[in-house]
Amino acid sequence: MIRNREDVTHLIIANKVSRGIRWAQVAKAVGQSKEWTTAACLGQMTLNKEQAETVGELFGLPDEAVAWLQIVPYKGSLPTAVPTDPLIYRWYEVVNVYGTTIKELIHEEFGDGIMSAIDFNMDIQREENPAGDRVNVVLSGKFLPYKAY
Repeated sequence: MIRNREDVTHLIIANKVSRGIRWAQVAKAVGQSKEWTTAACLGQMTLNKEQAETVGELFGLPDEAVAWLQIVPYKGSLPTAVPTDPLIYRWYEVVNVYGTTIKELIHEEFGDGIMSAIDFNMDIQREENPAGDRVNVVLSGKFLPYKAY
C-alpha cells in the first residue's frame, strides 16, 4: 500500500537498483535533464501525466504511484537541519564557508535580490583530471531583484 510520496520514492529507488536503471536513461525517456528528472523521481518535482506514466513504466510502478508522481510535493528532502550524509554535508560546508562570498559577489554583480531555485538549471558532469576526477557542478538560476513598493 502506498501511503504518501515518500513511499513512491522508496519504490522507485528499490526498482532502480533491482532493474539496473541509470538516471540518464530515465531522463532520456522523460525528455528532461538528468538533474531535474532525478529530483522528480526522488520526490522534489511534479511530473505531468505523460512523464509520470513513463516513469511508472520504467520502474514498474502501480497506477497509485503514477498518480502520486503528479501531485505537487512537499519540497525539502533532508531529514535533519545539519545533514549527516557525508556528500550532502560537504554541500552544507560549501555554503557555510562560501555562502557569504557567493552572496556578496551576486549582490555586487546584480544588486539586491536572489537567485531563483524555481527558474533554475543544474548540470553535473565528471571532469577527468590526472590528479583524480573532479565533480563539476553548474548551477544557473534567474536573478530576481527585490522590488520597492
